[in-house]
Formats: sequence, C-alpha cells, structure tokens
Amino acid sequence: MKSEDIGPAATGPSEAGTRQRDGDGQAYLLGLRLRGRRVVVIGGGGVAARRVPRLLAVGADVVLISPAVTPALEELAAQRRIEWRRREYAGGDCADAWLVIACAGPAEVNARVADEAEASRVWCARADDAAASTAWTPAAGTVGDTSVGVLSGDPRHSVAIRDTIAAGLQAGTIAARHYRKRAAGVALVGGGPGDPGLITVKGRMLLAEADVVITDRLAPRELLAELAPDVIVIDAGKVPYRRQMSQDDINEALVKHAKDGKFVVRLKGGDPFVFGRGGEEMLACLRAGVPVTVVPGISSAIGVPTAAGLPVTHRGTVQDFHVISVHVPPGDERSTVDWPALARSEGTLVLLMSLDRIGAVTRTLIEHGRPANCPVSVIADGTMPTQRTIYSTLEDVERRLADEGIRPPAVVVIGGVVAIAAELAWLGGEPGSQDHTGPGALPSPVPPLAADS
Repeated sequence: MKSEDIGPAATGPSEAGTRQRDGDGQAYLLGLRLRGRRVVVIGGGGVAARRVPRLLAVGADVVLISPAVTPALEELAAQRRIEWRRREYAGGDCADAWLVIACAGPAEVNARVADEAEASRVWCARADDAAASTAWTPAAGTVGDTSVGVLSGDPRHSVAIRDTIAAGLQAGTIAARHYRKRAAGVALVGGGPGDPGLITVKGRMLLAEADVVITDRLAPRELLAELAPDVIVIDAGKVPYRRQMSQDDINEALVKHAKDGKFVVRLKGGDPFVFGRGGEEMLACLRAGVPVTVVPGISSAIGVPTAAGLPVTHRGTVQDFHVISVHVPPGDERSTVDWPALARSEGTLVLLMSLDRIGAVTRTLIEHGRPANCPVSVIADGTMPTQRTIYSTLEDVERRLADEGIRPPAVVVIGGVVAIAAELAWLGGEPGSQDHTGPGALPSPVPPLAADS
C-alpha cells in the first residue's frame, strides 16, 4: 500500500459523520493524576461529601465553594485539608482548575458552572445531568494498588461490574460472585481506625448492599464514593464542640429506614461496641422489632498503636492495659474512672478522646503516683497517610502537644511500652524518631527478650 492511500482522503465525510454519531453517549476512560492539581467542587452536600475524600486520597488540591457544608466537610476545612470558600458560586471560580465537579442544589447553578468550565476547556462533572457533563465519574474501587473504574450508562450495572472485579482481585480470581438474598434490617459495621483497607471483608460486603448508610465522622469515608448513586447517605456528624446529630436522632433514623423496608448500614469508626454506643443502637432497633447484624471492627485503641509500631503489651514489661475514654476530665462528677488506681497501676494506659483534657489527666496521674518522666506517645491520624507520632513524658506532653499543633483524632499511650516503641522507631529509622529516642532519651529501659519457659 502506498503512503498516499493512508490519511484523511481514506475516510470520507459520510464515514466520519457516521463514526461521530456512533460515539454519542460514550466516554473515553482516562485516569487523572490529580496530585497537587486544583479541583473545584461547587456545592457542599452529600455528593461533595462522597467525592472529596477520594479526591484527597489521590492528592488533589480541593477548593470547595458553598455557603453551607456537611459536618464532615466542615471538619476537613477546619483541618485545612481543603480550602472552603463560604459563599455562593460566582463567575471565575473555575479559573486554574484541572477538574470541576458541579454538585450544587439548584440545576441552574450547575448549568452556569458547566458553561464556565466549557468556555475554559476544563472538564466538568455535573451531578444532576450526566448528558450535560463533559466528564463522568465512574463506579470506582481500589484493591491494593489497582483502581477499577466502570462506565456503562447504567449506574447500578456499573457498580455491580466494579464489585465483581474487586471481589475477584481480592480473592485472586476474576470469577463473578453469586448474589445473596437481600439483607434486611440494620447492620452495625465497625469500619476500623480510618484506613479504608482495614474494614473487614464482611463489613465491606454489607456496605455494598446498603440502601441507607448512616456514617460517623471517623468512619472510613473514602468507601462512600463506591456506593451506588441511589444510596441515601446520612452524616451523623459527631464533631466535638460543633453541630452534631444526637444519639436519639440516630436511633430513630435507623429504625425508621429499616421499617420502610430498606437495608441500613450504620458505618462506625473503630469497633461498634468500644466507646461506639453500638449497644444503645442495637437496643433501640431490637426494641422496635428491627433485626440487627453486628460486624466487629478494629478498635483505634489497639489498631492505632499497632499501626504506629507500639505494642500495648510486651513480655517482661507489662501484662495488662487499660482503655479509657476521657470525654470528661478527672474529678468530674460524671466520671466513673478510678484515676488514683490507674496511677498506681503499672499497666499501659490507652486514652481516647483525651487531647483537650490531657493536662488534667497528666497532673492527676502524677499526683497519685505515676512518675513525672513516665513515657507517653501521642499518635494522631492513626493508620492514615497523615499519621504522626510524638514521644514525650507525663510532665511535658501537654506542652509538646501545643507546640506541635496536634489535633484530634489522636490516641494517647502511657507506660513503659512507649520506650519500646521509641526504640523500634529508632532502629527502623522512622523520620523524626532520632529526636526523641535512642539511649537514655526515655526512661523505662527496654528489657532483653525473655526466654521461653
């Protein structure tokens, strides 16, 4: 064949027109590498709450424009993980964006956003009108280092295909799984300490079957992006000292949606029954005649220290550990914790919800007998990419927390095992560990490994 036989002349206008019509309604799948690149999200409701965590997971620079947002998005803004412009959309907001997501309530706002993006040649995903979008969000999932995205024009069908591929990858086979009889009632699912990979297989399977999901602030929210578009997501929003959904309201929502014939998943951080109020929710459901399934989760009380290389027990050092919720400080009449006994104990203390009351805790422990130089570790954002660990002592940890700007969520561990964790970090070359570990840096020297008896 001659070279002149190949080229524009080989395809006439009629063929080109036919090919263009054949491609209508289809999309060219492309993986966007958004790390460090601006993504503008217009709207602060449920769609934004689903999309933003996944955008952050891939490193996008997210700018959120909305006069009001969900509690979870408000917390992300407070942590400075996203930039929140608290106002209505205005012309020019799409400037410098690589991707725009239009998910405002009014359709006319989304239309204006899409028009600006089109004029700027920026891809735009409209949550309310797929036909008017230049970009579609696929049914997406991640298994290990593999991302799966499916577009079919039918969101439910796309989600089913994605789930089949993901299950096959997890099991080491791509064979399609069998669909079980539809679940009923309520499932209390422990989502683990934050990393979406730490939810149990059963928990993830039940989440995929949900009609309604009632989620906590500390639940693995990246998983919400994998839900079908028609799933109702309710943000319980238990943000400390900010607006929140009361426990009575949560109980009422669980019962109401279940009695309406929907399968409800209560997605919780950690384990449902470890300071998770899962027992209260189960009682409310059973008293109303609603069946309940409980799926255990990895508690942050153990999972976070473990992820940071901190063993809460260690042979020859400590044989017991105590998990304490410090939602009220020592001395408060509502507290049922025997702080003097804990101070005299040699066991490991694991404190949850304690950052705002850490000064009162450390002073009480020292007053009742714990040495002022007792080792302390604080692990913030445990199991997440932003996980951060500091090592200190009882007398100095309050100042260290203020100096380092540590914010919740964080787990505090007190006891001799902290010195073991510090040595492990030092030996492992953990960044920053050399500042606080090494010979003589912390008390309670690490004992040699005990011989088996």
